[in-house]
Amino acid sequence: MDFTGKVALITGGGGGIGITTCLGFAKRGAKVVVVDYDAAIGQAAAAQVKADGGEAIFVRADVSKSADVQAYVMAAMDAYGRIDCFFNNAGIEGKVTPITEYEEETWNAVIGVNLTGVFLGMKYVLPIMLKQESGTVVNTASTAALFGGPGMAAYVASKHGVAGLTKVASSDVARYGVRVNAICPGPVETRMMRSLESQRNPTDPESVHAANAAGMPTGRYTYPEEVANAVMYLCSDLSSNITGTQLVIDSGRSASGGSAIAPRRNQ
Repeated sequence: MDFTGKVALITGGGGGIGITTCLGFAKRGAKVVVVDYDAAIGQAAAAQVKADGGEAIFVRADVSKSADVQAYVMAAMDAYGRIDCFFNNAGIEGKVTPITEYEEETWNAVIGVNLTGVFLGMKYVLPIMLKQESGTVVNTASTAALFGGPGMAAYVASKHGVAGLTKVASSDVARYGVRVNAICPGPVETRMMRSLESQRNPTDPESVHAANAAGMPTGRYTYPEEVANAVMYLCSDLSSNITGTQLVIDSGRSASGGSAIAPRRNQ
């Protein structure tokens, strides 16, 4: 997978999956645009790319805001003149609580980042790719796009929406040399999973981790590097006729009937 001369734009670029993918693209020759709401971790990701010999810029953005999305797209174009690979990855988990108790403010925040953010990213990046007559988009969905999970109303709804948007967008642009796919990770060794484990069992989150891992055919969570490799594959010429699909990366859990995450242990 050689991305020499290409530009990779990654939202949520400072998080566990994001930074790992930034480093993966840079290692394979891409110039990287790191986008994150958290300036500290976003700047750190760009600095790490540079320390490893790569080229990167950082742009702070709230992906749920149209003006911010247009600004990160403009920054990428001003710096590098094109966008070849767009990893539309920014996401938040929200709260784990029954739907009857789910706060509207939290609902709006999760839908804003996870679903509206993905929509806005494609709205403003795809015209550039269409003009180039080339480009690949990978949206971060989740195994939560395939089935539900208790207490995760906004997250599950948003990820189902991402799966649907991916199918629509891929149909819109397939004949113009642009591809759009989604990844559906299950539990990954990241901060987000630590948060979900702690919410499900504040007194013993490690037991949630252990239960999740035990329920997977491979016996473990996915590593961020494994997700990054899948993203780069979908952005590479190795997948040149793959579009509109969802690549599941979940240790075989969904194939064996498992859900997104083990149920709350203190109910």
